[in-house]
Amino acid sequence: MSAAFKEGRLAQVLVAPVISEKATQVAEKQNQVLFKVLRDATKPEIKAAVELMFKVEVEAVNVVNVKGKVKRFGRSIGRRDHVKKAYVSLKAGQELNFSGEAA
Repeated sequence: MSAAFKEGRLAQVLVAPVISEKATQVAEKQNQVLFKVLRDATKPEIKAAVELMFKVEVEAVNVVNVKGKVKRFGRSIGRRDHVKKAYVSLKAGQELNFSGEAA
């Protein structure tokens, strides 16, 4: 991991893991993990953050910008926040488990 990133920033880059049917499918088939990340996070930052937090080797990072849906709340119209998702490919033999990460 390069020392170019500050650890405080890396701790904030990963917002939350995405748990959905698609995320589970991708995890099983392509050995990828899906995260919600900060909108201004870069691929190298995401890679460094995952390697630092979970002590695994990351092969590649792909990102997707998801536009927030427009929703109605009674009379008023609002919009959900835009989200950036990161598909993190782990090297062969590496795996993440979220349940035991509190240790």
